Amino acid sequence: MAKRVAVILSGCGVYDGTEVNEASAILVHLSRAGAKVQMFAPNADQMHVVNHCDGKPTEGKRNILQESARIARGEITDLAKLDDAQFDAVILPGGFGVGKNLSDWAVKNKDFTVHPQVEKLIKAFHRAGKPLGMCCIAPILAAKLVPGCEVTMGHDKQCEKWPYAESTGIIKETGCKHVNTEVEEAHTDVKNKIVTTCAFLCNAPIHKVFDGIGVMVQETLKLA
Repeated sequence: MAKRVAVILSGCGVYDGTEVNEASAILVHLSRAGAKVQMFAPNADQMHVVNHCDGKPTEGKRNILQESARIARGEITDLAKLDDAQFDAVILPGGFGVGKNLSDWAVKNKDFTVHPQVEKLIKAFHRAGKPLGMCCIAPILAAKLVPGCEVTMGHDKQCEKWPYAESTGIIKETGCKHVNTEVEEAHTDVKNKIVTTCAFLCNAPIHKVFDGIGVMVQETLKLA
């Protein structure tokens, strides 16, 4: 029987929403595995809007659900309507929307809180023993909500290959464990059924990011 997977988006675009390449890679790997996918996003305004040509905030407002529909080709549902009982697993791609729209990590750092609907679904899946797959910065959500869990965001020593390594510090600040992995790998916290991979937190060729996301998807489905 095909696994039923909920994919949670946070907008459209790495600087203020979902990282599009990560979302696409997740969807391709889920499709190849024969999974039945439904996409969701909060029906609320983004924290702000960023001009992706220069990476700077710009005027105006955009709705997270409407922007996420660009990735979902219109086939997306309000996150408030997600019934965790109808799904075998949940997967969250990264992008700064995780820290701006699914949480307020981008502005509050270690004191951040998670969007109530996102918090509810992560806790519900964890409580039911259903796996959670996450990539890029999305593992911060697991670290905040699942005490003592193990996740990866790549390497914790900053260098040219790992330009965002300092962001792993938030994992340790929550009391959880960060596990160093390479971009083509994923880490599985067997106890908590959480599978994570670093994706674009590594400065690597896109095919290696794609491969690492594939491992995350495969391992998440194995636990479902």
